Amino acid sequence: MEFTGRIIAVLSPKSGVAKATGNEWKAQEYVIENHDQYPKKMCFEVFGQDRIEQFAIQMGEELTVSFDIDARQWQDRWFNSVRAWKVERVNAGTQAPGAFPPPPATATPEFIPGDVNDDLPF
Repeated sequence: MEFTGRIIAVLSPKSGVAKATGNEWKAQEYVIENHDQYPKKMCFEVFGQDRIEQFAIQMGEELTVSFDIDARQWQDRWFNSVRAWKVERVNAGTQAPGAFPPPPATATPEFIPGDVNDDLPF
């Protein structure tokens, strides 16, 4: 799945030690907002110090985030996890979805009144 929008929040990093392996882990959460008529927001996580550094997500950036959704149970409650696996910067020249293309710089009419192609009877 993909979500395109602007980063509106960078949350505090999380870290810990896995009980099963004893290895350290790090995660960072971000909030992204799309450009629809009624904007939607999504909080997603980047897991692993190497990916956090590789993606280097900054506040205000326009991104397309590819992610997986999973759910887990803890103490009779369910929690969703939205984890990014790919992040791409949106080019400055790319238009937001739903935006209209700019008008051409110079518009030339297809025919001029009184021209040979002006064969309408009125």
